[in-house]
Amino acid sequence: MLKAQRKVMFIFITLLVILAAGCSNTESTPKNTGKKTVDVQGKFAIVNAQSFNISRFYGIGYPGNDSALYVATNKGLKMYKDHSWLETTVNNHRYFGFQAIKDGFIASGQPQKGTDLKDPLGIIESKNQGQSLEKLALYGKINFVFMAASYEGNGIYVISDQSKNGLRPGVNYSLDKGKTWNQCEFNGFSADSMGMLAVHPEKANVIAMATRSGIYYSTDNGHTMKLITDPNMVTALTFTGDTILFSSVENNKIMLKLMNPATGKQAELNFPSLDYENPITYLAVNPQNHNQIAFTTYKNDLYASNDGGINWEMLIKGGKKEEPK
Repeated sequence: MLKAQRKVMFIFITLLVILAAGCSNTESTPKNTGKKTVDVQGKFAIVNAQSFNISRFYGIGYPGNDSALYVATNKGLKMYKDHSWLETTVNNHRYFGFQAIKDGFIASGQPQKGTDLKDPLGIIESKNQGQSLEKLALYGKINFVFMAASYEGNGIYVISDQSKNGLRPGVNYSLDKGKTWNQCEFNGFSADSMGMLAVHPEKANVIAMATRSGIYYSTDNGHTMKLITDPNMVTALTFTGDTILFSSVENNKIMLKLMNPATGKQAELNFPSLDYENPITYLAVNPQNHNQIAFTTYKNDLYASNDGGINWEMLIKGGKKEEPK
């Protein structure tokens, strides 16, 4: 049992190290050209994905301007729609901190090799399935892997390890798409680590953070934080309306739960049995249809449900797409 606990703790810490590694950058700060969009490197199209082998997920979500489930990977965007996998022909960037929003998606990341785009991407936004990318903030300056955005797009939160470019070490937030930044004071936060962030889909002042000792919750832009769960390791979380969907590790078992932060009431969801060493890494709920749920795992599996978690389909196994049965 102790060996298994150490393994899951190692996985959690490894996730933190992998994610945090994307936050810093050693390149010199480029000159500001004043250009607001990133050039497309080649002819853009969305085509059927014949096959793929993914080694890392960077986020999942349901953009409000499309009916597909988007998956940000080390090989660009993959889209699952009408029982088929699609992918983009260009702009196959590593979209760190991928966040689906009402008008498309927001992300950070590193550009696809072979392009002349600045590395890192800072914070970019796309409203047309990744065909064009608008530079919101810090292009060519900083990567953010720990990033969260409200579905309405009116609040962005990032974890920074730097004290420059208008940011301070810790959690920072912007209510104007990166033009100005404020630091979250995090009063009441006593966890020994920071983890995944989530923002309420409509209320940019309401956030939650997963830590090794539970979920911390705030209604004032992260200035005061409150522990709202038992001190169990939480590996992933997201909002579904006013409720939080999260995955925790309890008594050597991976759990998937819904929680009402106002009442503290929790309910367990049924989901496919996962190996103890294969915890959930990303969660997504479609704000336009709360019955659509998806999650990824540490071993690069992807599951999705269209009926609120009653039935699940494995869409990716070990990084490879599952063929329709």
